[in-house]
Amino acid sequence: MQKLGKKPNSKNLDLNNCALSAADVTELASLLPFLPELEEISLSWNGRVGGTLKALTVQLHHVNLLKVLRLNNCRLTAEDVTSLGEAFEIVPQLEELDLSWNGNIGGKLSLLTKKLQKGCKIKLLKITDCNLTAKDGESLAAILSMIPNLEVLDLSINKHIGCSMKVIAQDLKNVPGLKELNLHMCGLKQDSLQGLDAALQHLAELRKLDISCNKEIGGGFKDSTAHLASLKNLEVLDLHQCCVTEEDMTILSQVIPLLSSLQELNLSSNKNVGVSSDPLLGRLRFLPNLKSVAISNCGLDEESFSSLAEAALHLPELEILDLSWNKCVGGNLKLLLGALKLATEIQVLRLSSCNLVAEDLALLTLLTQDGHLARLRKLDLSYNNNISDEGWMVFCQGLAVFKELSEMDVSLRPSSCRDCGKWFSELLAALTKLPAFAELGMQRWVLSESQQKQLESFNQDNKRNVRFDC
Repeated sequence: MQKLGKKPNSKNLDLNNCALSAADVTELASLLPFLPELEEISLSWNGRVGGTLKALTVQLHHVNLLKVLRLNNCRLTAEDVTSLGEAFEIVPQLEELDLSWNGNIGGKLSLLTKKLQKGCKIKLLKITDCNLTAKDGESLAAILSMIPNLEVLDLSINKHIGCSMKVIAQDLKNVPGLKELNLHMCGLKQDSLQGLDAALQHLAELRKLDISCNKEIGGGFKDSTAHLASLKNLEVLDLHQCCVTEEDMTILSQVIPLLSSLQELNLSSNKNVGVSSDPLLGRLRFLPNLKSVAISNCGLDEESFSSLAEAALHLPELEILDLSWNKCVGGNLKLLLGALKLATEIQVLRLSSCNLVAEDLALLTLLTQDGHLARLRKLDLSYNNNISDEGWMVFCQGLAVFKELSEMDVSLRPSSCRDCGKWFSELLAALTKLPAFAELGMQRWVLSESQQKQLESFNQDNKRNVRFDC
């Protein structure tokens, strides 16, 4: 461990990103007999582990208390998968297995699953971006009855597994304690969504459901939300980039407000959210526990933005609000005035590419001067090219009141370039009064020679580790 620059720990062997060689893996295997209390092994981000795993797995009987095994991005081979499967019998206490980002697992998952023993204690199974096939999905479905304690299942970024999602969904009833289901970018289609909805009636404990970036499920919600509303414990729902239709929105407007425990909702990159004739945004008032609302690039118009603003008055726990890429916000931020005054917990505000104008920035400054937005830590104002130099000047002169601010982005659009105005001096002066500030995005602003010298002096004189992304 000293050789690898790590601190020894009798229960946790953390060798993430240590450039391990085959010889290191063999040496590590020889140590296991002397670590009987070991509960966690993490070899993630060591690409040369691939093809050497058998040397380690044959020694795992010495650490039969092992609960966590992380092997993501290790370039595992078919032989490694077979060896790992054979080791399941000698690690009966295993609860977490992470095999993510091992593309060679695709088509070979059965080498692992067929070795699982009934009553296996696995609670967390992550197989993100492993190039899984439809056949792998069927192999996974077949073993769900053997892992009844499963709480987290992450199959995200496996674009071909959607073909077997109906089969997987049918067997989800065997893991009634499931709390997280991540199907982000899994190639789901409308019939997959129908099968999944039928499975939800058996998943009363579900806390997180992510079916984002499955564009072909758009139009399928009208027939697939019968059981979604029954998820009274659901805290996170991610539907971003699902190509939801206006008809979908009509159904979701009736269902989502019934998810009484919901804390995070992501509807970003669904243009019909903003133009729906039966708007969901106004009904968010029935979800007072919401902490994060992401509706970036949702085609909001002034009417839907007003509905959101009114609903936000009833969201006292709000911590994250993302309105980026909705042009109607520009010049209309005042509609959110009341909500931003009441949102005492807000920490992240994203207003990228919103056509903001000087008056919008002045409003933000006034809010903070009046004691609102006191906990704001991240502020994204990027890609708002219409703000005048005078607007930036007023904003920077009042910036010092954002006492907890740590990150801010004022970058211009990629296609543009603009000389930085006199407000740059005010910006640096304000940053000296913000002790938590660590990162500023200023891409495509052109600094004059004197401004570059000011920046150099700032870094030297303040002895602060502020990262300027210019």
